Amino acid sequence: MDRSVRLVHLQSLFYHNPRGFRVAELARRCEVDHRTINRDLADLQQEPFHLPLVLEENWTWRLMEGHRFTLAPLHLTLQEASALYLAARLLDRVSDEPNPYVRRALAALAGALPAGVSNPTMMLVSGRLEDEEAAFARVFAVISLAWATCRKVHIRYRAAVRAEARETDLSPYCLEPSGPGYATYVIGFASHAGAVRTFKLERIDQATLLDEVFTVPAEFDALRLLGSAWGVMYGEDTVEVVLRFSPGVARRVGETVWHGSQVLEACEDGGCLLKVRVAHALEMKPWIRGWGPDCEVLAPAELREEIGGELRAAAEQYQR
Repeated sequence: MDRSVRLVHLQSLFYHNPRGFRVAELARRCEVDHRTINRDLADLQQEPFHLPLVLEENWTWRLMEGHRFTLAPLHLTLQEASALYLAARLLDRVSDEPNPYVRRALAALAGALPAGVSNPTMMLVSGRLEDEEAAFARVFAVISLAWATCRKVHIRYRAAVRAEARETDLSPYCLEPSGPGYATYVIGFASHAGAVRTFKLERIDQATLLDEVFTVPAEFDALRLLGSAWGVMYGEDTVEVVLRFSPGVARRVGETVWHGSQVLEACEDGGCLLKVRVAHALEMKPWIRGWGPDCEVLAPAELREEIGGELRAAAEQYQR
């Protein structure tokens, strides 16, 4: 195991087991001798990790309270750093809640760019850094740590349709941003349901990291699971949504792959038909409404009726 990889691995082990390890056990897990582990433990307490370790009376090393998971230095090409910057910039702009960690990542990426573009780029992210003690920031910090270290987390969650909060132990399998929802979601096994569920981070009131660890099932495939979703609402059963776009926007519609299942067909009048299969057409409604009169729902009938009724109601407001 490469030394840099071993240092990150050691850090993960301490997060997996807050009670700590003896040097002999760490040496066995990393397949190195005791002296190598002792050097590694000393290095972990220095830059860039600054891992706060303490040696107990029983010769067990453990993490102190208030620790922060730090990654090893990351080497990126200019194009890779630019791609990550754009992704973080987009997430920062569309998120419902301000995320200080996204802002800090943006600042770090902008600072690493060449001088010619670094200064003007920094101006885009040099505004007020959000407080890490804000409610959403605390939840994000706990959930992301639990996800990265395979630790369960106890959450108190407010569903969109219920006023009362619900509590559950969650094994976070993956984090997923949603463009349609302008939010970030965590998908994982929830104890109250005994099954995999999706939770919007912005609706989690409180998150507490637990000592219990979990293993992501081998059969869990996030890409396959989300393949039926327009955003994050997935399911085994899907419905075909057929939309007709006017000639004025057909070229714009054809420029983008909106969904993995999409089929695009040209119409004689210069417009186009877009067909997709999704688990929940509900997620598509804001996107469909955004096209205004340039988009007509042909199927399913229920969605056509809903969108039509909403547009008629909106038109009536302007006729008063």
